[in-house]
Amino acid sequence: MNPPLTDWTGRRVWLVGASSGIGEACAQALHERGAQVLVSARGAEALEAFAARHGGPHPAQAWPLDVTDAKAVSATARAILAEGPLDLVVYCAGHYREMRATAMDMADLNRHWVINYQGALHVLDAVVPAMLARGAGHISLISSVAGFRGLPKSLAYGPTKAALTNLAENLYLDLSPHGVGVSVVHPGFVQTPLTAQNQFQMPALITPAQAAQAMVADWGKGVFEIHYPKRFTHFMKLLRLLPYRLFFPLVRRFTGL
Repeated sequence: MNPPLTDWTGRRVWLVGASSGIGEACAQALHERGAQVLVSARGAEALEAFAARHGGPHPAQAWPLDVTDAKAVSATARAILAEGPLDLVVYCAGHYREMRATAMDMADLNRHWVINYQGALHVLDAVVPAMLARGAGHISLISSVAGFRGLPKSLAYGPTKAALTNLAENLYLDLSPHGVGVSVVHPGFVQTPLTAQNQFQMPALITPAQAAQAMVADWGKGVFEIHYPKRFTHFMKLLRLLPYRLFFPLVRRFTGL
């Protein structure tokens, strides 16, 4: 469904939200394959440390950035594009806190929205015109299986991921005829600073390195939807097919909530 990304040598990849977790693991995996990775996040110190560890013929670059600041995103993108075109842009930035409707926190609801979704729009607004003008490039948005259906304690997080998935579908329809690839990533449980706060057993938990390996492999196949680990995500996909009269009781039974 997309032009396969296989030979990474010299490709320029901008990973937004790459100071830890899946984003950092992807940056490392792509650097090992010869890509020049440009890493962004709010934590400048972590980014600089990553760049210092990843030199070579295509050294990594650190571009500290707050995705909620549209002007900063635009300025950073212009500076990056001035050095050359981008072959892949990965939106990895994310915020997650458990929340239920019985204890709503409007400030944190908005924080989920501006980081998980609005930040992605800021990045897209900054890079899509250049990709369209070139007729090449790829955009990958990291969503989540938490966006498939409503789940307990996911009042703030789940809807933002559902929105990202819908956004990726629209992007694919609009951009693929112009030579720009689009993919959406639906991870299950991955060992990251976000999931570390969970107080329940996470089925089929994998490492960020395993997540990165799955993403690199599927970018190489040109698929639209990347999901992992399959033993868990296939189950979550089945839940999407259930009618509400079966879905709600099943979720309550398995979660006890």
